Amino acid sequence: MTMAERIRTKIESGLQPLRLEIINESHKHMGHGGYHPSGESHFKLVVVAAAFAGQSRVNRQRAVYALLADELADTLHALALSTLTPDEDAASEQKSEQ
Repeated sequence: MTMAERIRTKIESGLQPLRLEIINESHKHMGHGGYHPSGESHFKLVVVAAAFAGQSRVNRQRAVYALLADELADTLHALALSTLTPDEDAASEQKSEQ
């Protein structure tokens, strides 16, 4: 199973997101610290989940990091996170359309 598949499985199971984007940005870090030869060390995630309602940005990120603790202890070196509620995501989409 690839790192992206492992991430998808754990996030979907733990947060039941309405939207999940997993972007592998490892190629941008080739030759830098933390880069892994597998090419799966740096990811950007967009997670839209009702479970984030009422949580601070820090607590949302902690929830994602907790789900991916095993991967972070393995070859996953870095995560860039965008964690939104469905309402925040809808507002963001409306704003970008204007």
